[in-house]
Amino acid sequence: MKVLVTGSEGLVGSSVIRVLKNSPKVSSVVPSSRKDTNLFDKAETENLINETKPDVLVNCAARVGGIHANNTNRSDFILENLKININLLEACIPDNEIKIINLGSSCIYPLNAQNPIKESYFMTGQLEPTNSPYAVAKITAIEIGRSITHEFGHKILNLMPTNLYGPNDYFSPIDSHVIPGLLTRMHDSKLNNQSIFEIWGTGKPLREFMFVDDLSSSIEFMLDKEWEYDLINIGTNQEISILELGNLIKKIVKYEGDLVFDSTKPDGNPRKLLDSTLITTLGWKPSVDLEEGLKITYDWYLENLEIKRS
Repeated sequence: MKVLVTGSEGLVGSSVIRVLKNSPKVSSVVPSSRKDTNLFDKAETENLINETKPDVLVNCAARVGGIHANNTNRSDFILENLKININLLEACIPDNEIKIINLGSSCIYPLNAQNPIKESYFMTGQLEPTNSPYAVAKITAIEIGRSITHEFGHKILNLMPTNLYGPNDYFSPIDSHVIPGLLTRMHDSKLNNQSIFEIWGTGKPLREFMFVDDLSSSIEFMLDKEWEYDLINIGTNQEISILELGNLIKKIVKYEGDLVFDSTKPDGNPRKLLDSTLITTLGWKPSVDLEEGLKITYDWYLENLEIKRS
């Protein structure tokens, strides 16, 4: 099969390209990034679909960031992600033979959802306020996909990964997700011989993290399966506190200072563990544990320090 991967130069997209190029299920992989197509533009997006004529579209394109970025640039996060998802999904309407794998986020689920979070909890409660614009954009994509499936007969699978990390992540001291943000800042603190390292929040929230290549392996796994469900969680079924995560990163970076938590800053959701029973029942499971994945990510960061910092 021919697979088109949008957002091919980001954390997820670049991983999907690596994994699918080695898959016996895939005859060709077509990468697409903002360098060749502006997904904010409907005509350019339609041209991409019409020219590539993929059997499968894997949509990895998104505007992403951590708590600070989501809460500060709220308009950008909802508008940019809505434009990407609307244009791509609408561009596929004329050809219902294109199978679509759309990547979402665990933030689509309610703030107070019971843990582990099941797919059935979708649209049952209030969202976590610091990233609700991003979540609403992802929820809208699911609803658009369901409408297109109902009306035009498309096969659309929405995969909801837990918190991802890995090579080619966005490493920013302020605007990135928790793992690349901590790695970047702690590396700098080590180089500058700083005795104290500050982390936002209390350190108590529990989080689930997954190495990005495990998500890509789940995508490869689902390519030739019957899609009985249109919403599937992808996670590790393991969780760790931010305090424990900080200490693990401290060990990997070999930082010798003390960790201090700033409780005046937001914690975000107190706990967020996905129930990934559905995907594991189908026969898939993750293969990279957290410490191994963090080591791979930090090694990549050191080798690509000048490329990924901003």
